[in-house]
Amino acid sequence: MSTPKRSLTREEKHVYDVVRSDRFLRMEGLSKEVPFFIYHYPPAWALDVEGLRDRVTTKLRSDEGLVVVVVDLYDLAVQLLTERGVWERVLAAEPSMDKVEFRELLQGMLDPHDHIAPAIRDRLEAEQGAELGNTVVFLTGIGEVFPFIRTHTVLENLQSVVTRYPLLAWFPGTYEFTQSAGHQLRALNLGASDSYYRAKDILEQEA
Repeated sequence: MSTPKRSLTREEKHVYDVVRSDRFLRMEGLSKEVPFFIYHYPPAWALDVEGLRDRVTTKLRSDEGLVVVVVDLYDLAVQLLTERGVWERVLAAEPSMDKVEFRELLQGMLDPHDHIAPAIRDRLEAEQGAELGNTVVFLTGIGEVFPFIRTHTVLENLQSVVTRYPLLAWFPGTYEFTQSAGHQLRALNLGASDSYYRAKDILEQEA
């Protein structure tokens, strides 16, 4: 059986309908799993998906009264490096450094356990103090920080941080299950896959 051709218009409606549903917001039917979901899409769709995400976010806020906390990993990385006073040094070092060494440098500076997850926890705590009502977290900027920050390590370290709200990661690449390898994330459809099994494909969720 052939796989149905994907449609941005259809998927935009589906994502919106799922996220606004009581089942999604109340995190029902998860069988004690973490409330993490992934919308994976072809990297070539990036600009179109950005528009889709903006429209969905606006409608959820204006029509449904939801609190949508958008965490952009690229913006967060720049913020963290700037606060530590190393952003300009990182920019200056990048052209002359070996790519592997530069990647390892940034991975140390932006370790998900030590830096990314605590910053997201602080952001959510600040939002909790300022907002009321149903809340959903959108995790974006994933392609922009690859391979310095890997999605599976971020999600693993957010499992104890994002527990009160559902989280939807906007993932440029593929998230698929095979009998031989299990659930695999392949960012930008490049390189090796990363194993991560606890998130659910939002396109497979009932609206």
